Amino acid sequence: MAAPLHTAWFNGGFMPLSEVRISPLDRAFLFGDAVYEVIPVYAGQPFLLDPHLDRLERSLHELSIRNPHRRTEWIEIISGLIEQNGGGNLSVYLQVSRGADIKRDHAFPPENVQPTVFGMVSTMAEIHPDQLGLRAITLADQRWARCDIKSTALLANLLARQAARAAGAGEAILLRDGHLSEGSASSVIIVEGGALVRRPAGPEVLPGTTTDAVFAAAARIGVTGRDEMISEQRLRQADEIWIAAATRGITPVLELDGRKIGDGRPGPVWRKVAAAFEAMKPHGTAH
Repeated sequence: MAAPLHTAWFNGGFMPLSEVRISPLDRAFLFGDAVYEVIPVYAGQPFLLDPHLDRLERSLHELSIRNPHRRTEWIEIISGLIEQNGGGNLSVYLQVSRGADIKRDHAFPPENVQPTVFGMVSTMAEIHPDQLGLRAITLADQRWARCDIKSTALLANLLARQAARAAGAGEAILLRDGHLSEGSASSVIIVEGGALVRRPAGPEVLPGTTTDAVFAAAARIGVTGRDEMISEQRLRQADEIWIAAATRGITPVLELDGRKIGDGRPGPVWRKVAAAFEAMKPHGTAH
């Protein structure tokens, strides 16, 4: 697991991560009343920055949390976190809560309560080519009905990921009403007849910034993609299954519920699209 680095952003300034102190009355602590975003960084340069900030702004709007910063200010915070933590290949974590009130109350606090803003950086581990791919299990999707909001209230996701770990798998793929939702911490793409298929956007799934980029990379090399509801049967019969996430890129699923996908190795479409996706990332000296 990537370890946190030393410099954080907290409510207006940079400080050592170990010195950050949050009120026990903060609504993120009491209720999970907060949103977050994770931005990958390659060679010191944020990747897909605007889509990630678009999603952060959308999540804040959907929960009626006041956006505490203009877009230019968010970019300055992110750039500062990267620079003060040495650059290289990183992930930037941003979290905004509704703030800390003077009492615990389910109702929203007064409008003059300031949102709590926290940012930190973690390293991203390099994945050796021989380690590509993972095992996955399927589970019932027991999350709430607004999964399109990137909320910090992730208990159902954590339970699903822990169930996957207990089963010796790297991800849990969630099913709701007989159809694919997404992973516990990822989007899911299947390959049918050489084309990519993903679930359409909606309140049941998080808008996938990485998935959008994967579809764009695929289109550049002539691989088509479409949005369709995917039944459990289609998932299990897919030629290839991938998961997509900001810090994992696109990873092939080699085995689902103990059954090999294809020949149990990364598939040919994944190899082509993964190369095109890799070419989209910033490259340079990862200092």
